Amino acid sequence: MERTIVGIDVGTTKVCTLVGQVGDAGTLRVIGVGVVPSRGLRKGVITDVEEAAKAIGESIRKAERVSGLTITDAYVGVGGSHIASQNSRGLAAIGKGDRPIDRDDIDRAMEAALAIAVPHNRRIIHSIAREFIIDGQDGVRNPLGLMGFRLEVEAHIVTGAVTSIQNLVRCVEMNQIEINDLVLQPLASAEAVLTEEERNIGVALIDMGGGTTDLAIYVEGSIWDTQVFAVGGNHLTNDVAVGLRAPLATAEDIKIRYAHAVPTTVDEHEMIEIATFGDENLRTISRRELCEIVSVRAEEMFELIAREIKRSGFDGLLPAGVVITGGTASLPGLRDLAAGTLSLPVRIGMPRRLQGLVETISSPAYATSVGLLLWGLEQQSTTVEIGHRAAAGEEWYERVRRWLRVFLPG
Repeated sequence: MERTIVGIDVGTTKVCTLVGQVGDAGTLRVIGVGVVPSRGLRKGVITDVEEAAKAIGESIRKAERVSGLTITDAYVGVGGSHIASQNSRGLAAIGKGDRPIDRDDIDRAMEAALAIAVPHNRRIIHSIAREFIIDGQDGVRNPLGLMGFRLEVEAHIVTGAVTSIQNLVRCVEMNQIEINDLVLQPLASAEAVLTEEERNIGVALIDMGGGTTDLAIYVEGSIWDTQVFAVGGNHLTNDVAVGLRAPLATAEDIKIRYAHAVPTTVDEHEMIEIATFGDENLRTISRRELCEIVSVRAEEMFELIAREIKRSGFDGLLPAGVVITGGTASLPGLRDLAAGTLSLPVRIGMPRRLQGLVETISSPAYATSVGLLLWGLEQQSTTVEIGHRAAAGEEWYERVRRWLRVFLPG
């Protein structure tokens, strides 16, 4: 029987469930897709459990109908404005240096890195080994089997708000789905759109969703920085609605149909008709006026990202530039605007490494969903699990039993 992997991306604008079938050669073929509009979320955070659970259920059932399978477990994307990250270092003594480093040594080093002050209202989602250091020698990608007296690890720790994570877990489990793993959305997107060469040479991934924009910086094959900005494609829509005094549905429609991130490329005499508040008749406006509204907000978003890249200290270490993905990445002219604002090479990231129903999901909007499948496919051979003791009253932590993982770099 062929193995299947399921990914569920619960975003601000849509819920997407993908079913992938793993072939004998380790290839992944998409055999089920279920996409529905999100409900009960704001800026990536669940605000109405019942509505969010219903939307997730509808997405799952659609994917089941297309694939002909019953979904019982899944890899679930987690994101939102509550996500935060920090870097930490851990140390483990190997002994007299007369034996090779084993997985227990790696576990001890990572456990030391995890000995950080995490507030009671936050929980660790990911602990990712950026690099290892053996007896002062840095740049070690995988220490297994190497000799040494002292093992250190540079780790990237991602945390989230307990209540936000609990609500997401509850919404998924209300649909009788067991969670294999919670995966930070930009890390999943990176699996789908980045090449190995880009990660090794240095690249920044920008995942522009409806409610948030995520940044993930990769250097030397490892994740070095992640940030979440509480601004996304919905803010472009809101700006259009306010600026043109139009209903949100109208603003979203004309944004998709007519907006361009570089207004000067649009004929200043081109006009479009829109429905507005307080006027039964359609109103005629300049298309360039629409584009200017969208461009101002998009440029502000990239300026935020530019400041974060500079703050991280990696602004001169990204020769592969920037890869933009997510639903907002489909905005015409966005690549050129980003390249001008960030002063870096920019490309739009499309999901790759797939077979099957690829036409349905060949869009930046599905990067996270596709990445969840690839994450599930790859983690089984690259993951070292670390045990975690749940505190009293945290049964949900036990159910998500493979939550806390250590990922070897590269």
